[in-house]
Amino acid sequence: MKQETVVVIVGAGPAGIATSACLNLLSIPNIVLEREDCYASLWQKKAYDRLKLHLAKNFCQLPHMPFPLSAPTFVPKNMFVQYLQNYVYHYNVDPLYQRSVESVWYDRIEQKWVVTAKNRVLGLVEEYVCEFLVVATGENSEGFIPNVYGLDTFKGLVIHSSEYENGKKFRNKDVLVVGAGNSGMEIAYDLYNWGAQTSIVVRSPVHVLTKELVQLGMYLLKYIPCTFVDKMVLMLSNFLYGDLGGYGIQRPFKGPFWLKQETGRSPVIDVGTVSKIKTRDIKDDGGLFNENGMPKHKSPNHWKGKNGLYCVGFASAGLFGISNDAKNIANDISQIVHGN
Repeated sequence: MKQETVVVIVGAGPAGIATSACLNLLSIPNIVLEREDCYASLWQKKAYDRLKLHLAKNFCQLPHMPFPLSAPTFVPKNMFVQYLQNYVYHYNVDPLYQRSVESVWYDRIEQKWVVTAKNRVLGLVEEYVCEFLVVATGENSEGFIPNVYGLDTFKGLVIHSSEYENGKKFRNKDVLVVGAGNSGMEIAYDLYNWGAQTSIVVRSPVHVLTKELVQLGMYLLKYIPCTFVDKMVLMLSNFLYGDLGGYGIQRPFKGPFWLKQETGRSPVIDVGTVSKIKTRDIKDDGGLFNENGMPKHKSPNHWKGKNGLYCVGFASAGLFGISNDAKNIANDISQIVHGN
């Protein structure tokens, strides 16, 4: 099967459906290819039960559809999935599911992209030809478990955070959480609440903030330089938490919002984990290394490549970045298509 369109979008996560919605509003034909059997599969199938959006709802809304006024400031998973369902329906986003993209190449003679995808239901290879290609597969589409020495002989259960739902089956068991990012810290807290004997490994220095401090910082960034916002937020964080070095948690040398802008690395938003680490209810196994090897943040035009190639959702800026990328890409394509 061969099909031609103006834009092909690879991936039907929030980034992909937001881009499709923006293009639909501009009456630009597009096809969304998704390898899973639903849109936003990470949110629908691989998000733990207690997950909430870590940023206030006004920073997480997709283009052209604010959250309802009745929605809480920090939207829980199920409510966000319902929001996505309403979004897809309202903007007539209709992905083709079970399409696993196998190859992409640019035909320089025709000046078009050729995308081949396997229809995982029928077992057929399909071809899509387009003027513009948008890669929206996301930064977190693949879970990664490193090859740790001795892991192959470990007799217990090893799972990635994307497979974690809740701590019910871990009650009264010893559980080690490797990684102290937002998922690791929140899962450790959830395990404790379910009665597991929980420890956590902190590999790198991290900033620990409350969700209110993050919300305050993002508001102030509209008016105050990042350097001053970082100083203010860190002063308040230090007042709330004190020095966490004695518990195995070191702070990076650079401020939290500088790191987010320049490297994409987010601060840890505390949901109650730190207090449990302080009381030793959750044990910290340390293992800290110096901060290095963080990728440099790309330029503000990271979303646009050559020959009609775009990427959405790779700015390490969460849903807020996805919203901006989607609108920028749709407007850029519209200007090219309509010649203005």
